[in-house]
Amino acid sequence: MLIKRITLLPIALLISLSMIFVGCGTDSDSGSGTMTVEMADAPIDSADAVNVFIERVEVNREGSSDGWVTLNEPQQEYDLLELTNGATTVIGSAELEAGTYPQIRLILSNDGHSVEIDGNIYDMFIPSGAQTGIKLNINAEIEEDIEYVLLLDFDASRSVVKAGQNNQRPYILKPVIKAKEKAITGNIEGTANPAEAEPVVYAIANSDTLASTIADTSDGYFKLIGLEEGSYDVSVNPRNDNYSEKTVTGVDVTVEGTNDIGTVELSQN
Repeated sequence: MLIKRITLLPIALLISLSMIFVGCGTDSDSGSGTMTVEMADAPIDSADAVNVFIERVEVNREGSSDGWVTLNEPQQEYDLLELTNGATTVIGSAELEAGTYPQIRLILSNDGHSVEIDGNIYDMFIPSGAQTGIKLNINAEIEEDIEYVLLLDFDASRSVVKAGQNNQRPYILKPVIKAKEKAITGNIEGTANPAEAEPVVYAIANSDTLASTIADTSDGYFKLIGLEEGSYDVSVNPRNDNYSEKTVTGVDVTVEGTNDIGTVELSQN
């Protein structure tokens, strides 16, 4: 009997240990999800086009020794002023290992950017940051089999800056970008009447402008996207001096919802 006990004990231990190792292997497999990066624009009403050239889109993973992971290499020019009234463009999408991704960065070329004002095209450059990239804190949680959509709001009005008098180029590009998880934001839409007022529309909370767009010049439609849940004042500011500004107060935004505030009638001066 003693011999049988000695023989059976190691077998039981081996079975038990093999179950532990299999279980550990399963737990360590965290799976993968998808990150998609969309870009929109907070416009500038004094320009006809703002072109930026994006080389790469990268993210880094918490606890990883691999450094930055490339989501996409667009090597492409984008006109920010085409990304208004809810329009976005995908600048990167890739499958990533599940986990936390603290930062995203855009690698922009030193040159290759331009702004068009009154029919004149001016080349722009980025003073610094082409090598290290434009870094944004996002703390994105990538979950298995889930798509995480990140919305980058590239603020053209704050990014195009007049250069000093001694600079050969009158404008430089200093990117100002906000990053938000699209799934936890909502939108506001409406129509400015008449469309010929050509208004710029702002979403304002606590005296801060959090989103802006230019109403469609053909029908007056506007859409403000990427707003966190809360209450906003919507200010409709005509660029046509024949019309007066109007503000709609207390516009509520809910997550993944779009609040249609209808037609905003603008009076003539």
